Amino acid sequence: MIEVNKQGEVWVFAEQHNGKLEDTSLELLSKGRELADTLKVPLATLLLGDKVADLCERLGQYGADKVYLAEHPLLEHYQTSSYAKVIDGLIEKYKPQIALYGATPCGRDLAPRVASATKAGLTADCTDLQIGNHEIKKTGEVYENLLLQIRPAFGGNIIATIINYDRWPQMATVREGVMPMPTPDVKRKARIVKEPVHLSQTDLAIEILAEHMQAKKVNLKASRVIVAGGAGVGSKDNFKLVWDLAHCLGGAPGATRAAVDLGFIDRDHQVGQTGTTVRPSLYVAVGISGAIQHQAGMADSQKIIAINNDPEAPIFNVAHYKIVGDLNQVVPMMIKAIREKV
Repeated sequence: MIEVNKQGEVWVFAEQHNGKLEDTSLELLSKGRELADTLKVPLATLLLGDKVADLCERLGQYGADKVYLAEHPLLEHYQTSSYAKVIDGLIEKYKPQIALYGATPCGRDLAPRVASATKAGLTADCTDLQIGNHEIKKTGEVYENLLLQIRPAFGGNIIATIINYDRWPQMATVREGVMPMPTPDVKRKARIVKEPVHLSQTDLAIEILAEHMQAKKVNLKASRVIVAGGAGVGSKDNFKLVWDLAHCLGGAPGATRAAVDLGFIDRDHQVGQTGTTVRPSLYVAVGISGAIQHQAGMADSQKIIAINNDPEAPIFNVAHYKIVGDLNQVVPMMIKAIREKV
């Protein structure tokens, strides 16, 4: 167990693949900057890989005060054992008080291994992070400036706040898209700390001969307009209405988990707690009841139009414009009006 260090830094794992930083890591720097400023400690990033030093400049521009750079040929491709060994050593050496990871496939694999090795707590899939105090009611003891790790629980029916007051670093993975992307400051620079890496082939469970990454079919986070369909659309064939309206508006098609599970559209288009969190200028919800798990991923949209034949549908609680009616009639009318205006 790493000793509690109340002056320790806030760390963000800078995930990269093939020399390209993941957006989730940059998003985390915005929240990391906020946490570090509140605690009055530096914000640092961990950058592991081979020949990735050129990424340090960008991390500084996005808010990092310091970059711990660990380069080695055996870190070229991500493997749990090698990455965890390096990070375990850095945590033992520098004793940060907070360590954050993106809730990506890589982060969800790496963070538990590091937490286990350091005997620290870990909260997965957080949607918010704050600094606050906690009182042990039985003893009256107050712990100040703890990381409040906030996430949905019990299927999204409640929001839980989890704290870790005695086993540090306080660790969390954070869902993609829930933190805003910070605005880079090209004049800002981070101090680079080059760390020695001691790895051998025996530290790797497998040998990777080649790595192939399949890009997502749609970039929902970058879309200013999203038209999303739910189970209420009825069928995969009928989901063409969602595609057509999205194309008319120059936007991207999205979907609820129910629509994805029913095979109406593939998982890259999923919006919600287990999908992508989005903040478009316009979000059109077609045949979506509005379960809290879906609202968690789209409620921050600037304008929400909901189309549903149930006037009591929960989606109407977050919608700015509400259309009660049969989507099979409403959506074609919208498409016709948009095309005629164009």
